[in-house]
Amino acid sequence: MSVNTETPAVEHYHDRVVTTLVMFSMFWSLLGMAVGVFVAAELIWPDLDAGQYWLSFGRLRPLHTNAVIFGFGVSALMGTAFYSVQRTSHVPLFAPLLAWFCCIAWQVAVLLGGLSLLAGWNASKEYAELEWPFDIAITVVWVCFAVVFFGTIAKRRIRPIYISNWFYGALIIVIAMLHIVNSLAIPVTMSKSYSLFAGAQDAIVQWWYGHNAVGFLLTGGFLGMLYYFLPKQAERPIWSYRLSIVAFWAFTYSYIWAGPHHLHYSSIPDWVQSLGMVMSLVLLAPSWATMINGIMTVSTAAKKLRSDPALKFIVLSLAFYGLATFEGPMMAIKSVNVVSHFTDWTIGHVHSGALGWNAMITFGTFYFLVPRLVGTELYSVRLANIHFWCALAGTMLYVLAMWGAGVSQGLLWLSLDEIGELSFSFKDIMASMVPYYALRFVAGLVFLIGAALMAYNLAMTIRGRRTLQVSIPDVDPAWRVDSTPSPAMIPVKQ
Repeated sequence: MSVNTETPAVEHYHDRVVTTLVMFSMFWSLLGMAVGVFVAAELIWPDLDAGQYWLSFGRLRPLHTNAVIFGFGVSALMGTAFYSVQRTSHVPLFAPLLAWFCCIAWQVAVLLGGLSLLAGWNASKEYAELEWPFDIAITVVWVCFAVVFFGTIAKRRIRPIYISNWFYGALIIVIAMLHIVNSLAIPVTMSKSYSLFAGAQDAIVQWWYGHNAVGFLLTGGFLGMLYYFLPKQAERPIWSYRLSIVAFWAFTYSYIWAGPHHLHYSSIPDWVQSLGMVMSLVLLAPSWATMINGIMTVSTAAKKLRSDPALKFIVLSLAFYGLATFEGPMMAIKSVNVVSHFTDWTIGHVHSGALGWNAMITFGTFYFLVPRLVGTELYSVRLANIHFWCALAGTMLYVLAMWGAGVSQGLLWLSLDEIGELSFSFKDIMASMVPYYALRFVAGLVFLIGAALMAYNLAMTIRGRRTLQVSIPDVDPAWRVDSTPSPAMIPVKQ
């Protein structure tokens, strides 16, 4: 009788695709932010495009938003989702080749989509400017992303589904729904289509998409990043897991209704505008619950916070998250919106979230993640600290410049003379914006310099090293899928 003495094969996490996505994310951050700085300069020096159509503000501005949101942001979300779902499920990625397809195909779609915007192909929808062939390609890649992510969860060895996966899952499901509905169109040529919706209906569908793209991609997805990487960086469990669950469901059910606040004082029904305003105010509760949960998690990690630049970034991102999620509901109130609508105040609000929340939490996560992916220390903590101050200064200067510009614009546009006519012409008001726009240009440049320092720092950290093969640890028997669940089981282990 023979006895099998072979050692079972050791399984490893699939992390090379994560490293690749992080590198692509940093590439798109530099490109997208550089384009943003250039278009900010065009608002000061309008002849900067030298008469070249592809350098005009109308073509570069959507390139900036698409490169930053879909290149930088989605690549970071895919990478961190693939990293964290393996570790919270204690299994390797489901269909790793499909994960690589998602990684490469997404970069190709963003690249070709950006070139199409420079060529003038534009569907004229905010955050959905790409024409119909790209919409189909994006849908295919997104479905593959869903298959890999949910397939990994389906074969998990640990019973609980950790809260970060709830947010990543909501990101995947809701963005798929938004993208498909808002992209319904009748193609005319390869470069032109007409939306299936028209008039006020098209506006409602667009801002149902636009605001919830902010909600479930730029907020929900990055909350998934927060709930996994913040406890890891702070070396503490999340302060209140139950509060995170309550915040998730409150966030999910209330955010989806808030889009109409973009359409105040328009031709859509007044009750729809009021519903958007009320649901925006309701959003204060889950947003601040998450912020408080995060701050309390790091409240006892003051010593680590002083020395760890990665943790500094993520705590600062929480502060800006709280600011942006307070300011947004306030701007949704009609009496405030009458001043802020169509002004640079909205631009300041968007960038307090984009720079202060999305970029900061991604930077902090990458500073934590990249050294662990390649098994070494960060190349330069000093450069990371310089980047922190560049990012903080750039964000604050940008937001202050746009707040000043926006409030000035709103109040001047509402000024009437003694016979009820506008006191100031649009041309005169815009001419007075040059100092604000100059400050914004400087702020963007400072922020870009910080991002370039980070790219160099991470490149030097990775240089000459391969992604580590990390073996999958055994699961505590009490937490296994095939174990009897305990009523008191709260998944704080990761």
